[in-house]
Amino acid sequence: MSRLPLVEVHELSGYVKELHDGAAAEDWSTRHVARVFAAHPGFIEDYLAFYYPWHSSSAEASLLPARTKELVRLRIAVLNGCQTCMAARLAADAIPEDQATGVWEDGYDTHADYTEAEQAAMRFAERLAVAHHGIGDEDIAQLRRHFNEAETLELMMMAGQYIGFGRVLAVLALETTSCPIP
Repeated sequence: MSRLPLVEVHELSGYVKELHDGAAAEDWSTRHVARVFAAHPGFIEDYLAFYYPWHSSSAEASLLPARTKELVRLRIAVLNGCQTCMAARLAADAIPEDQATGVWEDGYDTHADYTEAEQAAMRFAERLAVAHHGIGDEDIAQLRRHFNEAETLELMMMAGQYIGFGRVLAVLALETTSCPIP
């Protein structure tokens, strides 16, 4: 169960009610985020106003494809152990399900379904998530083979916020859990 209370659905109002009610019935991830952030609705509204346009590449200054960012987000979700993030599909039209879940597997970073640029982005994001102090000039040079300076900065910033928000959601433990019936 969630480590912070999930506000009862009938108590939701404003933005978090819209977020909750706008999610598909099977989208427990978004519904639970709405319910837990009902304690601070302005915060999640402002955060998602940044997050969604940049993640989807609809922000005016966004340079990276939504597909690349979604693969990075999903790889980080695995590393963070965030069930909420792993359950979400934010670019389902750009990534078939087998490719979305492919980032969970060993060898994801050399799989033929991903471009060399996508593989480089996921490898870098993994290093950022698990060993950021070990990132050196060669790691940046590998990125630069596929991304210009602006794209590299966008990748770093997006990966950083995926790491941070994903860890918050992992700690909140928003996924549904139940006891087995004996």
